[in-house]
Amino acid sequence: MSYQSEVNAAATAITGKAGWESISAESVARMRLQNRFKTGLDIAKYTAAIMRRDMAAYDADPAKYTQSLGCWHGFIGQQKLISIKKHFGSTERRYLYLSGWMVAALRSEFGPLPDQSMHEKTSVPALIEELYTFLRQADARELGGLFRELDAARTAGDNVKAQAVQNQIDNFQTHVVPIIADIDAGFGNAEATYLLAKKMIEAGACALQIENQVSDEKQCGHQDGKVTVPHEDFLAKIRAIRYAFLELGVEDGIIVARSDSLGAGLTKQIAYSREPGDIGDQYNSYLDCDEIDVSQVGNGDVVISRNGKLLRPKRLPSNLFQFRAGSGEDRCVLDCINSLQNGADLLWIETEKPHIGQIAGMVDRIREVVPHAKLVYNNSPSFNWTLNFRQQVYDAWAKDGRDVTAYDRAKLMSVDYDGSELAAEADERIRTFQRDAAARAGIFHHLITLPTYHTAALSTDNLAKEYFGDAGMLGYVKNVQRAEIRQGIACVKHQNMSGSDIGDDHKEYFAGEAALKAGGVHNTMNQFAA
Repeated sequence: MSYQSEVNAAATAITGKAGWESISAESVARMRLQNRFKTGLDIAKYTAAIMRRDMAAYDADPAKYTQSLGCWHGFIGQQKLISIKKHFGSTERRYLYLSGWMVAALRSEFGPLPDQSMHEKTSVPALIEELYTFLRQADARELGGLFRELDAARTAGDNVKAQAVQNQIDNFQTHVVPIIADIDAGFGNAEATYLLAKKMIEAGACALQIENQVSDEKQCGHQDGKVTVPHEDFLAKIRAIRYAFLELGVEDGIIVARSDSLGAGLTKQIAYSREPGDIGDQYNSYLDCDEIDVSQVGNGDVVISRNGKLLRPKRLPSNLFQFRAGSGEDRCVLDCINSLQNGADLLWIETEKPHIGQIAGMVDRIREVVPHAKLVYNNSPSFNWTLNFRQQVYDAWAKDGRDVTAYDRAKLMSVDYDGSELAAEADERIRTFQRDAAARAGIFHHLITLPTYHTAALSTDNLAKEYFGDAGMLGYVKNVQRAEIRQGIACVKHQNMSGSDIGDDHKEYFAGEAALKAGGVHNTMNQFAA
């Protein structure tokens, strides 16, 4: 609806109401436009449609991959979208990611926790709601600035300028974008997964990512000791999420099925099998077993029968069963195919390194069965990107017969190599990794799970070193405030960013000339007007 249509609609609602004569239709229209999304479900439906369109666009052209950055606070998410709009003019194909890891590390009432699903499950939907609160406030703030420009143009009698600003209002692009939200392993059984999924969807999430680890044994995807569940258990949770989406009317909701099998060598359960070759039998076929006869069955042993043979799966003192070494990739491919055939929309394969060839090899096998299989991929800070890619270049050069005697493969992280030809090629491969992986390895969405965890630590370290050192206040002024001004960072006007001007507008709507506004001539924020 256009700006003028909103004004007209508000005028219709007001006209004829006794005692409403002082209510301004234009002010009502402005407030409505600044609050386009009334509920989290409005947001989930809107953003799910965006993701579905983007997925179709990627299928037609892999160059149209999508990206996101992880965030642990609403303000961080808001600033990312403000920056995206400032630098690129559009939020197209750019999302936010909500990492369970960062919730555990930074948002738990227990204090910092490892990525083991020990944090409060309610903190995840709470962060989704917080993120969208800040994104909606970014809309209100930017539109509020446009409304002020419109009023100024009208006051100056500049009709051309007024029409131009009104066109900007009519074509305003919201900061509200899809959030891919991490539900870990579901925080319990399928019912618990369903209940938590509902809370996350009601908060605004259009895409939920769930992994095939055991909920009460969950580990970080890049740590050892991961334990997976049989396919039927995982599919029950995928169905639970789909039911949650459908119950709430978000029919386009997206489920991202994550397989941790590549690095998971253990299972807590032997899958139930109805007949040879079924989904349970396939899962069990990767168990590390010893062939035995009946006389060798010991007290408390678990045995299975396959092809007329009696097999005893190897069980650890932890009561976990282990898979055969080297079976991870096959199990991962099986996970992905079963997930896509049973309600998942996208895949997430947790790898131990960012290697396009490795990812593509698995995706090629998956696409033999499900042609349009697409991945969400974690461009993880857990990888040493510099070392990994320098080693990849080193290995490629060695394979091609190039002279690599000037390099020590085990020490390629050394600063001594930073200006080398090998380092330059490695950096170029890192620069084009997302584009190349989208084209070759079926990666629809690239994300960095924990970027702002690291940027917050790095920037704080630099500020502390300067401010508490010889630089003193110059450490802040030169490296923070002056940089904000030079780069046009809106947050330099922190009162405006926190909603001061929005509040002033409302005061004027509510009290007219009697409004006591904060943004007068004595507001120090005016020092940043230029």
